[in-house]
Amino acid sequence: MDFINIIDYIGTFAFAISGIRLAAAKNFDWFGAYVVGFVTAVGGGTLRDVMLEVTPFWMEQASYIIITGLALLFVIIFRRYVVRLDNTFFIFDAVGIALFTVVGVEKSMEAGFPVWVNIIMGTITGAAGGMFRDIFINEVPLIFRKEIYAMACLAGGVVYYVCRWAGLPAIAVQIVAAASVILIRVLSVYFKVSLPSLKSIDISGHRDVKEDRE
Repeated sequence: MDFINIIDYIGTFAFAISGIRLAAAKNFDWFGAYVVGFVTAVGGGTLRDVMLEVTPFWMEQASYIIITGLALLFVIIFRRYVVRLDNTFFIFDAVGIALFTVVGVEKSMEAGFPVWVNIIMGTITGAAGGMFRDIFINEVPLIFRKEIYAMACLAGGVVYYVCRWAGLPAIAVQIVAAASVILIRVLSVYFKVSLPSLKSIDISGHRDVKEDRE
């Protein structure tokens, strides 16, 4: 097992926990929580593989189904701590998008696509699973809010190639790229940095009065 596989499995576990944790907070049953966790863990990678015209990765290995089951067991055992702590979701989600961004970039690169496609595929792999998770639990996806989420994945993809062009060893490139995603995500939340909202306008060309008051 090479390092990228280890990253993939750790990302699967972390992302599955982020989904199961939110499902538990909304009192889903065990099966519903497992489904949310599984979709969170494999959703981005599945969308990536479909776009790359390859068989979705989890259909060739049962390990992802097992890892999601272990994530569910983890939440069941430590539910008192995992569900009640607000920062638990943030930690596992940040780790998940970071590791999956690296996996997405490398899998697209192995398929022979150009740099810009690889960076986009890394972003999709990192961010789409969280989007599916939020839809399943009836929340507005983080990727569509003002928070720096998908942009952190995009930046991580750029950092990946900067490190690669700088001649860093493969493992160092993967670690630095993943760490950059986590760092950007953490700092943006801590300092409340966000993208500007697109204000709606009425047909007369004026901004919506309600949004102006907000």
